[in-house]
Amino acid sequence: MKLGQATIKDIARELNLSASTISRALKDYPGINDETKRKVKEVAEKLNYRPNAIALSLRQSRSFTIGVIIPEVVHFFFSTVVSGIEEVANSRGYNVILTQSNEKLDREISSMETMLSNQIDGVLVSYSKETKTFEHFTKLLDHNFPIVFFDRAPAIPGAINVMVDDYQGSFDATSHLISQGYKKIVHLAGPKTLKISKDREKGYMDALEQNGLKFNPDYIIPCPMGTLEESRGLVGNLINSFPERPDAYFSCHDIGAVGAMMACRDAGLKVPLEVGIVGFSDWQFCSMLEPQLSSVSQPGFTMGAKATEILIDIIEKKLDPKTMEQTLILETKLMVRDSSKRF
Repeated sequence: MKLGQATIKDIARELNLSASTISRALKDYPGINDETKRKVKEVAEKLNYRPNAIALSLRQSRSFTIGVIIPEVVHFFFSTVVSGIEEVANSRGYNVILTQSNEKLDREISSMETMLSNQIDGVLVSYSKETKTFEHFTKLLDHNFPIVFFDRAPAIPGAINVMVDDYQGSFDATSHLISQGYKKIVHLAGPKTLKISKDREKGYMDALEQNGLKFNPDYIIPCPMGTLEESRGLVGNLINSFPERPDAYFSCHDIGAVGAMMACRDAGLKVPLEVGIVGFSDWQFCSMLEPQLSSVSQPGFTMGAKATEILIDIIEKKLDPKTMEQTLILETKLMVRDSSKRF
């Protein structure tokens, strides 16, 4: 049975009760005893019953609609991903329902429930910073509901992911700073709950080691909120408190890099003469700053397009998620600009 298509009649057949009894039990009518209500709700959960205003018997086998859950619509990277999603979805005859979690787990779960109630055929997901367990996704995957994760790959065995090579992008950014003569390089790190943060941190550490620089754990500074104010304040404190002032900053995102640039300016430091700075994502504003910000470019449009192609192919039975390659990794590109270029 396709997820979300169970009806009241299916539950009635399972329990050998009348459809009217099932309906009243699901609505908690007082005339139905508690044990019957419990059994009805238990079977409804097992069969993934979901009430819908449209009679399920009248709907097509597919709705030709896919859902998309992203952390933030205003994020430049995610806006480019959505462009790629819509381009492919529209070309293949599918509509797109877009929601944002605002990096909140409860909104992510609520978005998923709403989409399922609207009978979507599959969903593309980049999960929130708050998401540490994935039961709300694994339950659907266990019922063969099509899900493709992009950018943020969850720790779910067998999940299909489309992501960039965060490790290599970070390695390249750090190696570039070293090539420009910077030696005391701070990494402004992302939330530990995200695999992308761990991969970028590992790329930074390995680049130091392979270029003959000793790793200093004090030079990894968590920036979990990802705001301009956070990174500006943290870097300002480093400049004033570290016995050996850092001479470069590699941030896991561009906002953190801009905050670092502002803190350096506050302290009267010259970028890139005294301090080098590199970000990650290559937001549109990077080339508009003074000096222009070096950053690791991610192929957002391509990521959205590839993830959508895979999802629709799974929906249309052209791909089997149990036998296909689980992770597609896209290449990044370091965009070297004035904020890190000494030579």
